[in-house]
Amino acid sequence: MANSPTVDQMRENGSWNSLWDQLYEWDPEWTEQFMKTAMMPWNSGVLEPKVIELLCIAVDAACTHMYSPGVRRHIRSALELGVTREEILEVLKLATVLGIHACNVGVPILAQELTAHEERRAGRE
Repeated sequence: MANSPTVDQMRENGSWNSLWDQLYEWDPEWTEQFMKTAMMPWNSGVLEPKVIELLCIAVDAACTHMYSPGVRRHIRSALELGVTREEILEVLKLATVLGIHACNVGVPILAQELTAHEERRAGRE
């Protein structure tokens, strides 16, 4: 296999997802480069680690991702960094806002279809 320090580090610290094994086997160089890029927030020092963990919780818990192993891993890491239950709960509540778009799309369509249904029904009576 290729020289993959980032992948090796991710495997050692438990952040490697076994779903990536096949990708790594088929293209280890690309996978290493991708993971190196993905790990930049932790390695750049721009954001505090607890902020990165809170953002990762939000992304993994979002209705568009819903990756529970990541939510669990990042909650554990956040707690180890001193993040409080209340802070994590606020992030989870913020992540639920993404779900409102189902109502933003669905409710107007429902209203239109109910109106059309009632008009068709009235035309039959």
